[in-house]
Amino acid sequence: MFEAVLVANRGEIAVRVIRTLRRLGVRAITVYGPGDADARHVREADVAIEVPAYLDGDAVVAAAVRAGAAAIHPGYGFLSENAAFAAAVERAGLVFVGPPAGVIELMGDKIRAKETVAAYGVPVVPGAGAADMSDDQLAEAARKIGFPVLIKPSAGGGGKGMRLVHDPELLADEIAAARRQAKGAFGDDTLLIERWIERPRHIEIQVLADTHGTVVHLGERECSLQRRHQKIIEEAPSTLLDTDTRAAMGAAAVRAARACGYVGAGTIEFIVPSEDPGSFYFMEMNTRLQVEHPVTELVTRVDLVESQLRIAAGAAIGKSDVSMHGHAVEARIYAEDPDRGFLPTGGRVLTVCEPDLEGVRIDSGLREGGEIGSAYDPMLAKVIAYGEDRATALSRLRAALAQTRVLGVTTNLGFLYRLLGDPDVAAGDLDTGLVEARADGLTGHPVPAEVAVAAALAARAERTAATGWADPFSAQTGWRVGGPAWDTHVLRIGPGDPVEVRVRDGEVSVDGGPPVPAAVRAVPGGLSVSHDGLTKRFDYAAESAGVRWLAYGPDTWRVGEVDTVRAAAAGAAVASGALTSPMPGTVTVLKAAVGDRVTRGQTVVVVEAMKMEHALTAPFDGVITELGASVGASVAMDQPLAVVEPDADPEQAPHEQEATDR
Repeated sequence: MFEAVLVANRGEIAVRVIRTLRRLGVRAITVYGPGDADARHVREADVAIEVPAYLDGDAVVAAAVRAGAAAIHPGYGFLSENAAFAAAVERAGLVFVGPPAGVIELMGDKIRAKETVAAYGVPVVPGAGAADMSDDQLAEAARKIGFPVLIKPSAGGGGKGMRLVHDPELLADEIAAARRQAKGAFGDDTLLIERWIERPRHIEIQVLADTHGTVVHLGERECSLQRRHQKIIEEAPSTLLDTDTRAAMGAAAVRAARACGYVGAGTIEFIVPSEDPGSFYFMEMNTRLQVEHPVTELVTRVDLVESQLRIAAGAAIGKSDVSMHGHAVEARIYAEDPDRGFLPTGGRVLTVCEPDLEGVRIDSGLREGGEIGSAYDPMLAKVIAYGEDRATALSRLRAALAQTRVLGVTTNLGFLYRLLGDPDVAAGDLDTGLVEARADGLTGHPVPAEVAVAAALAARAERTAATGWADPFSAQTGWRVGGPAWDTHVLRIGPGDPVEVRVRDGEVSVDGGPPVPAAVRAVPGGLSVSHDGLTKRFDYAAESAGVRWLAYGPDTWRVGEVDTVRAAAAGAAVASGALTSPMPGTVTVLKAAVGDRVTRGQTVVVVEAMKMEHALTAPFDGVITELGASVGASVAMDQPLAVVEPDADPEQAPHEQEATDR
């Protein structure tokens, strides 16, 4: 085994790899990029070295040499599937913990990968694509295949750049957009067009291959619960496969690995028709560790990171038959707001609570005080539950999600909790379109009145505690001689309308409702709130003056106090056609200039953050009078980017802007 290994990554996967290195007695070295000097993976490593960027392969290799590492583990993302980086590691006399550079290059090209495995008898999805195919040729191929079709970059993965096209009229625009995304993300705009399988299930097989000619599979993972082609819930084993189909898919995965001369841990991804699981098709091979690898680890009792390290050190796998026991399910926690179309979020982590429950594992890169920005992937942590059967695993996972707390950053925790409670999910009747079909029913839930009451009571109590008395002139409405007056708080909770809470000693009124008894008291880590005879304990943290976070069960709310004067000014700006960034991110496209005429719905600016593009569109016909953005500029949430001066009589409803995950 190696004496020291450099982990060329960040976040939860870097922390997870370091955990195995420590267990094996291997010195853990890591790197950190901009903004990560105090990140959790840096704190947990034995040695950490600053690099200009995680994608700067030369700097990463130099850091490994400087720190005395014998090998580099790339994790996933960043440089993990970069053939040039793997080759550079080997040239430096170090070991790349992964397959040879030539294999990465071969299987990273989806077109060549399909041709390679097909030659070994692995079934592939009908499709077309080549580096020299023009947009028109791709469109013609799509028409021959038949709609709907799936467009995807030949290079890269993670769902970025993928587009499902039902309408032939939209094909040209979707191909152009996919090329732009592929070029920006992977440096290669080659596209692949494939037949779309109706009600598909996404099932993948984990393989291990050593340098002694042994290739084994460790069963399957069900990854059908996806949103915009990105996985959010994974499990092992799949409820769809019977023993014979599992054996057939496993054998096909082993053939695929042998076809390319694979070494290390890899994943063969298949698309499987729900109505005919025996007709499975190869999609691609991921030449690295997968995000969802923990579910395989829990049901096989195999540490895949340890297996990677031992294979890279030249050891034999040692066994050719790996069996699965029980069931495991994983949920990915993202920095995103489901109630705002899953827009990326960010902020400083005020509170983290990761529950210690039977059968539950948490892989996390979170720490209190850490900053979540828009420069890196939005995945913050993974919660994984194991049980002797699927029902037990699901129950444990929901319980864990309900007790997980991330205050300071809006996440998808509540969305995941409700998704796992869906009857079809509970029954295992899954497909890759299920999440999108259920999304509306899983978001936009009413905020309980006691959330607003808790925030208003906390604000009043904190003001009193800070001064030692309740200053009557600090009340926002109407202190007067002769009796107590109401202290009014106008609160913004999520994307809905503001809530007005009036407070005075011992009672509150919400949105003009009748006064009811209410009280608040501090408890460890939170607040105990009594409202109209009901008492609840909330987790609580104050971000700044006027901004508070509360959590109860699986849900977390950011509560801000509204400055009514500024709100009125902002409303006037919106009415005049001001376009503001809905999220922190980077301007990637400008489609208009000052003086240009635009029509309602026309894209003016595109902002990208955490794999998502958001198009800011003209709310009505008019002229661009201001443009406060440039391509490549970083922008903050709610930052003004452009102003559209409306035509004389813009009797049109505001046009809904489009957000798309790339």
